[in-house]
Amino acid sequence: MLVLSRKIGESILLGDKVTITVMEVSKGVVRLGIDAPKEMLILRKELEEIVKDTNIKASELSGLSELGKLSEKLKK
Repeated sequence: MLVLSRKIGESILLGDKVTITVMEVSKGVVRLGIDAPKEMLILRKELEEIVKDTNIKASELSGLSELGKLSEKLKK
C-alpha cells in the first residue's frame, strides 16, 4: 500500500484519467474530490460487499446463477 500525505488543495493522480484532490479536513474527516471518467465506477469500500451481495441475489432471481455455474463448468 502506498501512503501519501496531502494538504487541502493538493492532488494525487491515478494514471492519466483520475485525479483525487483533498477538499477539506475537519474533525477527523477528510473530504475528497474525484475527477474521473463517467464510465468509471467509484464506490466506497464499505459498500462493496452490499453491492456484491445484491448482485448475487439478483442473478439468482433471474436464473443467471445457473448460467454462471454452466460457465464455470465450461472453463474447466
